[in-house]
Amino acid sequence: MDLKDILAISGQSGLFKFISQGRNGIIVESFADKKRSCIYSTQKVNALVDIAIYTDDKEIPLSDIFRSIHEKETGGEAVSSKSSPEELKKYMAEILPDYNRERVYVSDIKKVVGWYNTLHKLKLLKFDKEEDEKKEDKAAGIKEGKAEDTKANVKKAKDEVVKKPREVIKSAKMQAKSEPKNITKDVKRVTPPKTGNR
Repeated sequence: MDLKDILAISGQSGLFKFISQGRNGIIVESFADKKRSCIYSTQKVNALVDIAIYTDDKEIPLSDIFRSIHEKETGGEAVSSKSSPEELKKYMAEILPDYNRERVYVSDIKKVVGWYNTLHKLKLLKFDKEEDEKKEDKAAGIKEGKAEDTKANVKKAKDEVVKKPREVIKSAKMQAKSEPKNITKDVKRVTPPKTGNR
């Protein structure tokens, strides 16, 4: 699913497909009636790939929101964008439980489900299963790698514990060898008797 060529234009309903760069703006085609028009640089245009939904601590890309809806509806359509505000809020909470209630308005939720349903009808929502599997494998690999690292660290710690007493004994032996032995004893100096000439 490539959202970079699918555009939302401020002040105009529906979605548009990017066609080409014009002299004073861009040429787009409406998904609703297939009519082409020029959108001037003064108008606010957003590619869906650049749109995200606020949560309490980060922003979630619209593509991830669409994926969540797709999984929730098992490939079917989302709730109608004409549903009541309460229904739309409840629906968004099911898709994204920690969405920011203060920064995400009902009008934003209407747009999200409306865009999803439009793209669904046009069969433009394609989720790459292989890509998902790769992501899952990568995530599992990271978890497995962390587990292996933890095991390695535990083994290393155990080895250190076993090694330390050995090192202490070894260093004690080395120290004993390097230090001169004190073998001085109380030895009585015996002086030979003086012999005189007789």
